[in-house]
Amino acid sequence: MANERKTCMILGSAPIEGDKIPTEFPVENCYVICADGGIDTAARLGISPNLIVGDFDSAQTALPQDVETIRLPVEKDETDMLYAIKEGFRRGYSNFILLGGLGGERFDHSIANLCVLSYIADRGGRAVMADGKTRVFVMNNGRLVFTDLKGSTLSVFPFGVNACTVTYKGLQYPLTQQVLRLNDAMGVSNCIIEDRAEVFLHQGRALVILLEK
Repeated sequence: MANERKTCMILGSAPIEGDKIPTEFPVENCYVICADGGIDTAARLGISPNLIVGDFDSAQTALPQDVETIRLPVEKDETDMLYAIKEGFRRGYSNFILLGGLGGERFDHSIANLCVLSYIADRGGRAVMADGKTRVFVMNNGRLVFTDLKGSTLSVFPFGVNACTVTYKGLQYPLTQQVLRLNDAMGVSNCIIEDRAEVFLHQGRALVILLEK
């Protein structure tokens, strides 16, 4: 069972813009797992993790002796980030914050981490991947609500499917059960114009990217 901390924060190895944790994600309220080179991120930001997992092929920081550590083989079928998510689920968590999972030199790892968001959504969990002013979500159903974000940019794309059907409220270009298709970037760069904005997903799977003003 998860302890009183309701959210699991996963730290990856990609650079975090501004080298600081966004204030909306207080570390003290989270169970923190470092995925491989995420231990470097934790050391740089002065964060004491609860768990460290990985094959440590990229970590530069010496592993602390007083923190639970799971060593993984270098040759394996899942990324260190995905293993960290699975371990979070095993420990009773279903709400995740992924930091250090976007950008950096490995675009392929960024794509792999989008797949991790899909893995979480498929299992009924909730997750956001964040970097600087960027927030990324994967939706299988339901809605996302954004408050007090006027002027921010919102983009929606089908993810892992050929199309998804969405409704927007509070955006510059509202949509009502509009089909967004994989080969047409119609969902890019909408703008939040009200204090409360909503994205409803009626069918398919959607990748939602928020760029805060």
